[in-house]
Amino acid sequence: MSGHGLSSFRGTPPGVLLIRRLRGGKDWTLTTYRYVVLLVTFIAYACYHASRKPSSIVKSVLYPEPDRNSSSASFSWPVGAVFVKDEISGGGFGSGGWAPFNQADGTSKLGEIDVAFLACYSLGMYVAGHLGDRLDLRLFLTFGMIGSGIFVGLFGMGYFWDVHVFMFYLAMQMAAGLFQATGWPSVVAVIGNWFGKRKRGLIMGVWNAHTSVGNISGSLLAACVLDYGWGWSFIVPGALIALGGVLVYLFLAAYPEDVGFPCANNSGGNNEPCAADEESQAQKGRSDVENIGARSVSASSQGSVSKRSVGLIEACQIPGVIPFAMCLFFSKLVAYTFLYWLPFYLSQT
Repeated sequence: MSGHGLSSFRGTPPGVLLIRRLRGGKDWTLTTYRYVVLLVTFIAYACYHASRKPSSIVKSVLYPEPDRNSSSASFSWPVGAVFVKDEISGGGFGSGGWAPFNQADGTSKLGEIDVAFLACYSLGMYVAGHLGDRLDLRLFLTFGMIGSGIFVGLFGMGYFWDVHVFMFYLAMQMAAGLFQATGWPSVVAVIGNWFGKRKRGLIMGVWNAHTSVGNISGSLLAACVLDYGWGWSFIVPGALIALGGVLVYLFLAAYPEDVGFPCANNSGGNNEPCAADEESQAQKGRSDVENIGARSVSASSQGSVSKRSVGLIEACQIPGVIPFAMCLFFSKLVAYTFLYWLPFYLSQT
């Protein structure tokens, strides 16, 4: 699909059009749009991380400590007051956890749903990256956030529907993992579209705080409603990310061209498609000289090249990608171990 073909499916976000109308046709400045994009993508990915936290908070409820009911020990804040609370009896299982997770192999089952989520998430990231190159990022991100909210909420509905079938919870986590994979590739691409290489380190450093904000808010939300039943710990964050998807649909301009500005990666002021810079980065790993020549071909061939997605081999040829990937692998290994299991082990010791 050519760059013009993709542009025909894009348009100015409805919320931006409404604000223009309320302002008497006066548009925002480029700086204002950049701040709005930073804020909306920050909120969006914070919602993604907030919706991943409930499973770690409710683990101690689904699989309680064996002598939990007979123990009178109490924990100080934040372990006892926020992260560990007794489950309201439901489904005929009293306060002894929730089948099928309250059996002898309960921790194994909890681990299996975490592995299933992360496996689908990692595979989905590869697919989401390619889809994001071909689809409108605003609609793609909206679709992913609403889909994530639906399946996170459905996991929590197992509490109200009195579901005790392991495959139900496994399937919900797998589907949620696939939809969650739409988040990171999309928000990073949007930021790249608007800022390019300009102050990228400073912007990414401040903007990347959305991960911590999402984890903290997700933990607090899930813990605050846990007294009403563990299902609410999933439904509330699920509703939050779905509302975030509506916010993205209304106000996120994924491309500067959608609101009348040139691409951030374009230094010549000729409205060259943003994706051309990504392609040139992939080409640079093989030959800088050949890449410069290739970018000066005819306009028709340039349109088709600009929308060709970067493959896995080409991406690995970009300088610094492999070392960065290895660093991220080990940092995520530690981060997700703590993210999913630290509250549970704190409650069990």
